[in-house]
Amino acid sequence: MNDTPLLEVEDLKQHFPLKGGGLFGGTSGHVRAVDGVGFTVREGESLGLVGESGCGKSTTGQMIARLLEPTGGTVRYRGRDITHASRKQLAPIRSEIQMVFQDPYSSLNPRQTVGSIVSAPMEVNGVEPPGGRQARVQELLETVGLNPEHYNRFPHEFSGGQRQRIGIARALALSPKLIVADEPVSALDVSIQAQVVNLLRRLQREQGIAFLFIAHDLAIVRNFSHRVAVMYLGRIVEIADRDELYGNPHHPYTHALLSAVPEHDPRRLGQRERIRLTGDVPSPANPPSGCRFRTRCWKAQDVCASEEPPLQPIAEGHLTACHFPEARGDDGRLPSVVSIASASPAGSAGGS
Repeated sequence: MNDTPLLEVEDLKQHFPLKGGGLFGGTSGHVRAVDGVGFTVREGESLGLVGESGCGKSTTGQMIARLLEPTGGTVRYRGRDITHASRKQLAPIRSEIQMVFQDPYSSLNPRQTVGSIVSAPMEVNGVEPPGGRQARVQELLETVGLNPEHYNRFPHEFSGGQRQRIGIARALALSPKLIVADEPVSALDVSIQAQVVNLLRRLQREQGIAFLFIAHDLAIVRNFSHRVAVMYLGRIVEIADRDELYGNPHHPYTHALLSAVPEHDPRRLGQRERIRLTGDVPSPANPPSGCRFRTRCWKAQDVCASEEPPLQPIAEGHLTACHFPEARGDDGRLPSVVSIASASPAGSAGGS
């Protein structure tokens, strides 16, 4: 894996205007869906982006794929600023950044055949592969585990898992260097999820594709990603290598998320502790002052309300935004200073 940053994101923001009532309307405020996110993705690397429903992870992915215009911040691809690049300026690199969407049902045009769907990126970009587009589409279908002879079938003739494979084939059509995978398996049956994740892992290994893997299932993220970034209310609160983050989390929110992952080893069931967070996630239209997690955090003090904690290094490659970072005890157990209950099957951080 190359250490050269393929993608660099700095202070990325997306503020959606809130329209006021009354005769003339107007803007009454903004929803800070993403409010200062920064990270890098190296060539051939997979960065997992996790967090609760509404934390802004999907919006972040859409801005990187340039499906949304950022409100602020910078997105650089191979050192080139593409934050506000025009369609013409994006043309040379558009083929290198592709997206796999969450819903395999709504992301495919039901009136088009599989052949038309997968070949669309080639048609839009004027790409004529050797042997023709049909041969290339059939090759891609075979690559993702589908029958090449299904070229003329329609999406409704396929299962959910097969439709997501069609979406992956479409994303591969232009040989991308970076794929933004937005909850690619959350709409699929559990029995199918592992198959799709294994497909993405094989493609990454064989073709050297970098992934921004957006998900709420922490177990899947652990199996797929090299590094993991945890988002809360529009900001990244912790980022580290996979093994470091799962084995030695420092942010209280990360502790809470990991405590909800089901324990599959029956010998450890009695040792599992679960942190129950009190209160609801604050509104991104009116986030708390200082640390945004403080309204649900058991370690919050006055400084947490007055000063926003910076995302700073705790160890090499491990960054945490917390005034009072946690650590696992010597026995590997979570701190016992909070309201803890027996773990129950809730191994996800929420929807997208």
